Amino acid sequence: MTLLNIAEICPHTRTLGPGNRFVIWVQGCSFNCPGCISPEWIPQTQATLIDPEKLGNLILSQPNLDGITVSGGEPMLQAIALTKLFQHLRNHRDISIICYTGFTLDEIRTKADIIPLLELIDVIIDGQYIASLNDNQGWRGSSNQNIHFLTPRHLPQSALFTTKKRDVELHIRNDSALMVGVPPHGFREDFKQAVKL
Repeated sequence: MTLLNIAEICPHTRTLGPGNRFVIWVQGCSFNCPGCISPEWIPQTQATLIDPEKLGNLILSQPNLDGITVSGGEPMLQAIALTKLFQHLRNHRDISIICYTGFTLDEIRTKADIIPLLELIDVIIDGQYIASLNDNQGWRGSSNQNIHFLTPRHLPQSALFTTKKRDVELHIRNDSALMVGVPPHGFREDFKQAVKL
């Protein structure tokens, strides 16, 4: 059985794509981008293993859901399991699928095991994060990253991906907080200062 190795999930957010979205962060990345927003999810170690169909059923059970966004870590390292998840979702509902990756689309298209995954994705945001090119705009991390509309689903909202004012949500857990979104410049410092108060 092919399992997904998941670092974290967020059942509802409006900060990583149009509408109300379920977000999945996979564990493990082959890049080590300086300034990575989630360095704890870079190590290729076991986190939470889950059957793609079981996760798909959890996603489908969420009310008023418009789509899912997958980030990480590096999603393309789990392409086979994600393909199973996306196929399961699409077999039951036509929801939006957005995926981040540090690989370029041209690189991905040379990998036969990832091609079936691409056919299920509406928008892919590609390229490694480069801190010096962080322009504080939209749902991409830095301006070198490209937004590829693989289907026309989100073309009417295309400007949001590169120009929308950034915002984040803080989801409070029992003993922790999960930050969801692409943080605007200075957010971490401002948040640390606010916590001290």
